[in-house]
This record gives sequence, structure tokens and C-alpha cells, in this order.
Amino acid sequence: MTRDVFEQKLFGSLKWISIVFFVLITVFPLLYMVALSFKDVSQLLREPSAFLPSWEELKTLKSYKSVLTSVDSGGFGFVRFIVNSLLVSGLTVVITVTLAVLGAYSAARLQFRGKKAVSSGILIIYLFPAVVVAIPLFVMFSRLGIRSELWALSIVYLAQTIPLALYMLKSHFQAIPASLEEAGMIDGLTRFGVIRRITIPLSAPAIAAVALYVFMIAWNEFLFALLFLVDSPVKWTLPLGLQQLNSTEVPMTALMAGSVIITIPVIALFFAAEKFLTEGLASGGVKG
Repeated sequence: MTRDVFEQKLFGSLKWISIVFFVLITVFPLLYMVALSFKDVSQLLREPSAFLPSWEELKTLKSYKSVLTSVDSGGFGFVRFIVNSLLVSGLTVVITVTLAVLGAYSAARLQFRGKKAVSSGILIIYLFPAVVVAIPLFVMFSRLGIRSELWALSIVYLAQTIPLALYMLKSHFQAIPASLEEAGMIDGLTRFGVIRRITIPLSAPAIAAVALYVFMIAWNEFLFALLFLVDSPVKWTLPLGLQQLNSTEVPMTALMAGSVIITIPVIALFFAAEKFLTEGLASGGVKG
């Protein structure tokens, strides 16, 4: 056996061993979480190692019913948390994408004083930890009397989402040939017409990728939601609702059911938009 053949077989084997290893350490916790969410808590206490649910346990959906039932009916009221999270995440996506498209296009195409400083500041701002801006925003929104409003929380999330969205879209807009936009303006389009008819259609994969990332950030965010909504349980988002299940008084099966509820929508969105996400990331990495 030659050295080349030996190395090819060795690295080929190591490749598949690595793939199987990483699949196991990423997929098994998810499967374990889903399995426990269907288990009956009394059965789990008697046999902790038997985490696979029976067919009867799968049909009852006991933990999910408990988690989704309203607080007045003895449940944990996750339906309200889901609605709140959808409202906050959806509003955050709309505002972020709208502002990011306009801002990134300006940074990529227009000439103005301080352009380089603005472009550098986009990434620098994103590097700051969330806690740096959390306290000033908390004080400001408290003085304005809007701290516990869901729409105000969406505005707070812009401090996290807009820098990322601007950075991703700016790189993509720079990769679009300027001659296409110039041709549109020669045909009579205004600057906003060029953005609407040329730039946005050509940037659909990148915009979809940005929207997905922004949604995931807003859907899973905990720190700002805790600071701004802790006094208003009826306005809690899913991460706050899930936190209340992390207690010794709450069965682990209910915690797992809540974790599945908060995780599955993001996974479903990811696979539904996988094509746009891949194309958006690839195009965003091209420098014009």
C-alpha cells in the first residue's frame, strides 16, 4: 500500500468518524429533550434511565397540555408567551430589515462625509456586549414610561439586530454591479425606485438570511426581555416563560416540553429558508 493510498483511507475514515461524532453530540440532546417532553413524570421518577416514551405517553401529550393551558386553568400559559414572542420578533424583523436595507445601501453606494467612520462603527457597535447598552436603555425607557411595552422591547432589540443586518447587507450591496443601478436611473427611476425594483430583488437571498437571523435573535433573547418585562408577566416572551419552568417545583417533563416549543419554530424556519440562508451568507461574503 502506497503512502498516498494509506493517507487517503486514513483521512477518509477520520472524516466519517468526525461527522458521526458531531452529529451525535448535536442531535442526541435534541432527541433526548423531545423524548422527555412526552414522558409521564411519575414513570420517569421510577425509571430515570428509560427516557423513551411509550405509545400511550405519546398520545396523551400531558406535558404539552399543561404548558399550553392558561394560568387560570392551572397551566403555565405558554400560548400567551408564544403570541408575545411572535409580535415582538415579527415587529423587530420588519423594522430591522427596513432600516438595514436603507442604511446598508447608503453605506455601500452613496458618498457622504464620515462614510468610512460609519462603516467601521457598524461592526464596532456590534462587538459591544449587550449589557453595556442594557442599563442606559432601561433607564431611558423607564423615564419615558414605556419600559413594559412589547413594541418598546422591539425597539430595544434594534441595538443588537441593526449592526448585524447592516454589516451583512452592506457587503452584499457592494457586490451588485453599480452599472445595473445606473441603467435604471437612466431609464427614469429614482434612487428609491432603484432600491425597490433592482437592489431588493437581486438581494432577496441576503435579505431573507438577515430576516431569519434577526428573528432568531429576537425569539431567543432573554436579557433585555427580563429587564424590561419582569414586572408584567402577561407580556412575557417565551424565554421568560421557559425560565419559570426551571424550578424544582415544576416537573422536568414540563421544562422539556417548553424547550421543544421554543426550539421547534426556529429549526423549522431554518430548514424552510435554508436555500436563502446559504445564498445570503455566500453573497454577503463577497466584497465589491
